[in-house]
Amino acid sequence: MSAPVPVWLDCDPGHDDTFAILMAAYHPGIRLLNISTVHGNASLDKTTNNALSILTAISKHKDVTVYPGHAHALQRAPIHAPTEIHGESGLDGTDLLPKPQSAADRSVSAVDAMAKALQATEPGTAWLVATGGLTNVGDLFIKYPELASHIKGFSIMGGAIGEGFTPAVLGKVDGVERIGNYTPWAEFNVLIDPEAAASLFENPVLAAKTTLIPLDLTHLVLATPEVQETILYGPNGGEKTGRGKTDLRQMLVELLMFFAGTYRDAFGIVEGPPLHDPLAVAAALTGTQYEIPFYDFDPKTAAGDRRPERFEVKVITEGSLDDALHRGAQTGRTVAKLLEPGQPGVRIPRGLDIALFWKVIEECTQRADEANSKFAANA
Repeated sequence: MSAPVPVWLDCDPGHDDTFAILMAAYHPGIRLLNISTVHGNASLDKTTNNALSILTAISKHKDVTVYPGHAHALQRAPIHAPTEIHGESGLDGTDLLPKPQSAADRSVSAVDAMAKALQATEPGTAWLVATGGLTNVGDLFIKYPELASHIKGFSIMGGAIGEGFTPAVLGKVDGVERIGNYTPWAEFNVLIDPEAAASLFENPVLAAKTTLIPLDLTHLVLATPEVQETILYGPNGGEKTGRGKTDLRQMLVELLMFFAGTYRDAFGIVEGPPLHDPLAVAAALTGTQYEIPFYDFDPKTAAGDRRPERFEVKVITEGSLDDALHRGAQTGRTVAKLLEPGQPGVRIPRGLDIALFWKVIEECTQRADEANSKFAANA
């Protein structure tokens, strides 16, 4: 049995980040090095507090340290997600999130902490996972360029390809179909720091190790009512009293229900909210006995799975947010060009084993439940 994959998680909690943290903390195939927070779904202070609160909720606050990172983009003013998506706190929808029982570490910068932890791993073993704005990780590879060669993989939840890349419905605003979730062309994580995103994709060493998880993929993985019920009561059901099997399960489903409402109201997606961020964590299991298969081929072609795809990815950096919102600019858009077979480039999966993914989420929830019980017994 191979050793767990060392993973550093950079995030901006965020409803879906909650499940990314849960998975990174409780999957037996992952060794969570630590967490850095970044601006995005809310201000840096709020995303940091949310990360600490989530770790407390899952009884990992003594094991995982949180390092606050950048509060705004490398070259731009801060942009935070609209409150109608994640709420005022960035994590609205439940009263069950506990107050943090640990504090963030501000003695060193998040970028330096990230670099030190990754450098301490064996070459070719660690993954860096980014599920928020890309400012921290962009700065990391500017300051420590040698890390691109050192790590095994880098996964990003971000971007949107469009043009039928997958069968996913990306949503409508005011009756108009769009590619992005913040502007008609751009996905939020890339849009809020397009220069940082561009620098990552333009790094040839890093690009060859990068898995991009775009909206085209995450919108295939919807937390339907059936999924919510399984998380609430466990895979074998049980007494369905209207309340979850545990407070943790109740909290997770309340967060999903809030997120479902915002996706229904904002984008017209009624089946359930997409669970974006844990897919980027799942990518770090590639090549292990715990792998959740991602399909990086075009099923519409004759070659099918015999032709794994790699892409050159460009990010449009021209224009301001105002230009993108009101003057049709494509600022923050991710443009993917299919490369010739065998050429190194960014992996952008078109599908995955969705049933297995949800099974893994439930298993991690069960482990967190058990840890909470032990924590309560020893408190």
